[in-house]
Amino acid sequence: MSNVVNDPISDLLTRIRNGALARKDYVDVPYSRMKESIARILSDNGYVGAIEKIPGEGVRPLLRIGIKYTRGRFGVIQGIERISRPGRRVYFGMKDIPSVKSGLGMAIVSTSRGVMSDVEARRQSVGGELLCRVW
Repeated sequence: MSNVVNDPISDLLTRIRNGALARKDYVDVPYSRMKESIARILSDNGYVGAIEKIPGEGVRPLLRIGIKYTRGRFGVIQGIERISRPGRRVYFGMKDIPSVKSGLGMAIVSTSRGVMSDVEARRQSVGGELLCRVW
């Protein structure tokens, strides 16, 4: 049985969610530039810890993502949800990008200028594909 994943971004989000629930220190995911961009945004906004590209077992490298916890050992990420999927893409103009939990969370948007947070997309006046929401 092969390890083919139809939606690698959903796989990334699920591994982060499950790693936090299982109280893991980190999760390893197959590397891609898109996943690294998403993980970097999550790290820059304090949702996950350090991001590191490490050699994998085969030819493909892995992306190691540190999981952050609160003092009570609860995951910093309360919820993480995929919005745009391969079967149903969701796009927003820059004025229409929704806020997440009244500004307490964030959305990650894939724009013509790269992958960025919803706040950064509004600041740069660009819209794009809404990849996921985190709170």
